[in-house]
Amino acid sequence: MQTANINELQHAIKSATAAKRLQNFPPIDQENRSHVETACAAFHLMRQAQTLRAWACHENGPLRPVRINGRLAWKVDDIKRLVAEGSAA
Repeated sequence: MQTANINELQHAIKSATAAKRLQNFPPIDQENRSHVETACAAFHLMRQAQTLRAWACHENGPLRPVRINGRLAWKVDDIKRLVAEGSAA
């Protein structure tokens, strides 16, 4: 009985985590902003947000962000280019 409750709880946690990852970002070709936040860029590049933060920190990734008041903003045109090339190193 208790195992069933634990399994249900684990399933609920996995579902919530998956839903959080699949946030409602517009398709990149319909994006009307010039820059997007790290979570949105990571979603379109199919990478973890922390990977993009590492690219910014080490300055070794295929993209370079713009820093605005300590926050990272990623150029939509650069994201589109990488998605079209199919190589988001």
